[in-house]
Amino acid sequence: MNQVRIIGGQHRGRRLTFPDLPGLRPTGDRIRETLFNWLQPLLPGARCLDLFAGSGALGLEAASRGAGEVLLLDQSPQVVQQLQGHIAGLGLNQAKAVQADALGWLQAAPPKCAFDIVFIDPPFGAGLLQPCCQQLASSGLLAENARVYLETDVVESLPFFSREWQILREKRSGQVAYYLLACP
Repeated sequence: MNQVRIIGGQHRGRRLTFPDLPGLRPTGDRIRETLFNWLQPLLPGARCLDLFAGSGALGLEAASRGAGEVLLLDQSPQVVQQLQGHIAGLGLNQAKAVQADALGWLQAAPPKCAFDIVFIDPPFGAGLLQPCCQQLASSGLLAENARVYLETDVVESLPFFSREWQILREKRSGQVAYYLLACP
């Protein structure tokens, strides 16, 4: 089993295990620190969606830092079971882990559940950023002034996304490129 550490909020310093599965790669500490510094003014009480939860690094970090509701999706039953155990063990009543394919869930989700912050960090090289952004843009799942976080390998190009979406921040760290977008 691998480990990831919550770096801020109520559960700062807690180490959480996650399964060793192909494509499962947690967002690094330094990147998460930068991301959550960007999001801090928006995070308290926010509704968050983690489309490719994996280790739970992004969704559980958001919950630890005061998000009002966090939905973590992953298609692996092993990953979801591990996430549910972490949620229960940390007492994160505002978080929920669900087994689902991200694209399928986006197509079927009721538009009444609008999210303030969406994390999209699929397995690198899987070609999922573009269809996720397209589906999210047309889904009605984004709250007014929502933020979307994208993480990709530096060799992958940034997907085409809705004209209304604006890149607020972008950085690179090693082989990772990451972006924070505003979605009016």
